[in-house]
Amino acid sequence: MGIVIAGMVSLIVVVLVLLFYNITLHKKLQKFKDIRQRVTNLNVVQDFMSTIGEDMTVDQKIKKINEILIDRYEIKYSTIVVFDGTEYIIKASNVEPKHWESLKSLQDVEIFKDSITTATPKYITVNKEGEQLPYQQSEFGRAKSAIFFPLYIDNVYIGYWILESGTPHDFDNVDTTVLERIKVNIVSVLKSVVHQKTLESMVRTDQFTGLQSEAYLYGEGKKIIDQYTTSTMCMFKIINLENINNDFSRKLGNQVVTQIGKYVLNNISNDYILIRYMGPKFVIAFSGVDNDSVAEFLNDLKEDVESLKITEKGLIEENKDDSIQATENVENIEVPEQQKEQKEEQKEEKEEKYVEPILNFVISSYYKGTGLEEVLKKLEDYLDNADINESDINNI
Repeated sequence: MGIVIAGMVSLIVVVLVLLFYNITLHKKLQKFKDIRQRVTNLNVVQDFMSTIGEDMTVDQKIKKINEILIDRYEIKYSTIVVFDGTEYIIKASNVEPKHWESLKSLQDVEIFKDSITTATPKYITVNKEGEQLPYQQSEFGRAKSAIFFPLYIDNVYIGYWILESGTPHDFDNVDTTVLERIKVNIVSVLKSVVHQKTLESMVRTDQFTGLQSEAYLYGEGKKIIDQYTTSTMCMFKIINLENINNDFSRKLGNQVVTQIGKYVLNNISNDYILIRYMGPKFVIAFSGVDNDSVAEFLNDLKEDVESLKITEKGLIEENKDDSIQATENVENIEVPEQQKEQKEEQKEEKEEKYVEPILNFVISSYYKGTGLEEVLKKLEDYLDNADINESDINNI
């Protein structure tokens, strides 16, 4: 009897030991799982931050972020939809485009409206074959369960993120806290690229010169410039443009801006960038070139531009004046009526008022990774505060 009792006690001890071991092992496994999850989350955040800094458009960045989510968390379907102020646009998705129409209209689906209002996720799933999710129209076989996350930036609703699976109840035991962290990271990325998107949408072509505007430099232009460690930024100003507008006409002033833009563009390398900065100011970005290397070129350019004679109709060509003078010196030659009319028109052109632009140049070094806008602001401040009679090339 004692042996039996001893055996039972031993068995109980073994069971308790095994139970304790299993509990300890479970805790260690759970701890390991939590550590692994935190490492994964940290890596994803790092990948997000790296993506933000990459040389690509906002839309390309969002698509890459979605690809990271799908790969790292083994998500079947992931779709990010953003409201652009006028309509909902699918920014990233690995779902076939034929299903996009329903995916970008989820804000109108009754079951998700409360989720948007309360800023809480919504989980939906089917229970048996033949059923479909509320937003599906003709895609019975693709998604059987989904989690809908509304997205907000500073309490302003901007769209949603939806995860889908082809398995019913696939998200029943998912750790929603992890998904919430991912959602927060998505919002952070969207918020970080808002400024870049604003710049991209601000890029315009100047109506007089056909050149890109200032915003171009901070987006696509900066990508080109930053291929080099050091570049030279040059800003020049037509310092007599205001006088031309007041003393002659705004039409002539516009023609001055147009002709100068065309002339400079035709006389610089395709490797450099010329933009209409604003008003009477232009900017030339000499990518990968130091200040000393552009000095002589700018001296010649300034001299050439300031020798242009510009009327309301455009440039006065020097060889045209020579031909007019030669025609005037010919005597006793019978001239056909058509040539007489042409001669009169040429005389009128010759007598038309013209102006010669006066420019003030300033240059400065730009180093990759520093603030381009700060360099341009410094150049602009110099030109705006320079003596009205200054017409030179200055290095600051």
